Amino acid sequence: MNRNPYSLLFGKEPPQIISRTAQITHVINAFNNDIAPQQVFIITGVRGSGKTVLMTEIAKKLQKDKTWITVELNPEKDMLEMLGASLSGENQLAQLFQKAEINLSFFGFGLSVKGSAPITNIEVALAKMLETLKKQGKKVLITIDEAINTKEMRLFASAFQILIRKDLPLYLLMTGLYENINDLQNEKNLTFLYRAPKVELKPLDVRMIAENYKKNLPVSEETAMQMARITKGYSFAFQVLGYFAFEQQEFTNEVINHFREYLEQYAYEKIWMELSQKDKLLTYGIAKTKSGKIVEIRQYLEIETNQFNPYRRRLIRKGIIDGSRYGYVYFTLPLFDEYVINMYESEIDDYHTVI
Repeated sequence: MNRNPYSLLFGKEPPQIISRTAQITHVINAFNNDIAPQQVFIITGVRGSGKTVLMTEIAKKLQKDKTWITVELNPEKDMLEMLGASLSGENQLAQLFQKAEINLSFFGFGLSVKGSAPITNIEVALAKMLETLKKQGKKVLITIDEAINTKEMRLFASAFQILIRKDLPLYLLMTGLYENINDLQNEKNLTFLYRAPKVELKPLDVRMIAENYKKNLPVSEETAMQMARITKGYSFAFQVLGYFAFEQQEFTNEVINHFREYLEQYAYEKIWMELSQKDKLLTYGIAKTKSGKIVEIRQYLEIETNQFNPYRRRLIRKGIIDGSRYGYVYFTLPLFDEYVINMYESEIDDYHTVI
């Protein structure tokens, strides 16, 4: 049997992907524009929606152009020094910095320059390095996966803001969950992040998923479409269902059971933990009200519109529900309604047992 073309791993680009061509083109065109309309994009979506894969695709496409230098940073480490070390660690770039007499020896990641005093401020050093790269027609793309509101992230974002005000060729592409990005954007000194455009990951095209399954699995066109509809376009579900169907070399109830268990253990459990009690109550009402009608959900939960709407908006922004149809809401995640009912009712039972 050939190697399984689908992956169960988070955060790694799988062999089979449904490319988000429109979003990729939009970001790349903006970054490549002579007068860039944006130097920052934030990719958001629910866990497993393909944020990291999209960021990686964009970075790889830009890397093919020798104009671009890409650097991945960890939001829990000293990001400014990481950036300086990454840039100066490239032999070709290090030679440019030496020729420009930028003495980086103070930081321990650059050769000393005879007759030039070492720079002792990392922001000054980065500005000089970027000025040198700008003269060479180079651009630097920073990628940050799963951005969170850390001290290091705030310091980096503040410095980044200053560097782009100086018209330096620095660009930022980062991913993050809605609540983490929202927390970071609300920092009073980081207003440029608040204005940064978001690439919100919607479900994948079900027809494209069906075509992919038909190409890679021994299933009929009808079965491929049935499988695709089950995924609801959820990127992680596309991979998981494809993986187990490939292992079985057919689409069976056993495949569905493996699919359900894997989603619950590796995606839904974490999503559920990150919901507030009110969020959970609302998802329970949606799960129990099969029609999706907001009026019926409110009646079931016995809550007013002004109580319902804030949590509805939150769940939409988190990517958990779709509210595009007026007066209705639906889960974007496959089999999530069953999971919500089981989890909510078991938590209520546990609560009453303790009482």
